[in-house]
Amino acid sequence: MIVSYNTADLLVDCLVSLRAAYGVEKEVLVVDNCSTDNSVQMVAERFPEVGLIANSENRGFGTANNQAFTLCTGRYIIFLNPDTTIKPDTLQNAVDFMDAKQHVGLAGAKILNPDGTLQESVSYKYPGEKFTSGETANLKGNIACVMGAFMIARKELIKEIGGFDEDFFLYGEDQDLCWRIRQRGFAIGYIEDAGVFHWGGQSETGTPLAFLFEKKIKAEYLFYSKHYKPETIARIKKAERLKAVFRLITLKISLPFSQKKTIVQNKIDRYQLIYNMTKL
Repeated sequence: MIVSYNTADLLVDCLVSLRAAYGVEKEVLVVDNCSTDNSVQMVAERFPEVGLIANSENRGFGTANNQAFTLCTGRYIIFLNPDTTIKPDTLQNAVDFMDAKQHVGLAGAKILNPDGTLQESVSYKYPGEKFTSGETANLKGNIACVMGAFMIARKELIKEIGGFDEDFFLYGEDQDLCWRIRQRGFAIGYIEDAGVFHWGGQSETGTPLAFLFEKKIKAEYLFYSKHYKPETIARIKKAERLKAVFRLITLKISLPFSQKKTIVQNKIDRYQLIYNMTKL
């Protein structure tokens, strides 16, 4: 399942790499979130074997994936970003991994930069987890979450937990999904021999940095509100607000002397946003 938004050129390469994948029977579904770059026409004309859902509005990542889920007939679901290409044996290796490890509910792949270097794609802690007091104690396994660029999951398990939480529009939904899978007693896995090249953030290239960061921090606090105790959230806000105050003071002092004023100003804008959003 691929959710696309103004990534037509990259989506071509992604779908070509899926065509070349061997070893498993597969179906490919693309949900387009009202792109303006001819993505829908491109898929329809060049990839007639692909199931296509064309939304009349941008419904967000989780909601779009949930749309496609209702059409899936396989044992496993793979959530794949359009700014990726996969190695030919990735799907086979991913399915073999899940078949062999029945305690794993969802697993991520080995995510690579376009030059072949490794991207960090596995997290062992959730955002703000160091401030928790028992919230994560009963979660299965030691991996908190994996990067949403490639995730393979058991279809029946995703159905049982209701798919993605549609309160998340973009960012945070992969962490939330992994949390709920672990709550059901399944671990999150990592597939070393499933290689995926990832360009990263291509659907957000036109988004101003301050607005992009605002979306990310709002998603974090939505995650907190769903899984952390009120007192934990209060501790997170206090710590982040104190850090923001310190960084704002130091950055504003250094700004007149910096040769990279735009970068420093972007950091000031980011910490000002954190300061404003963490009022207790």
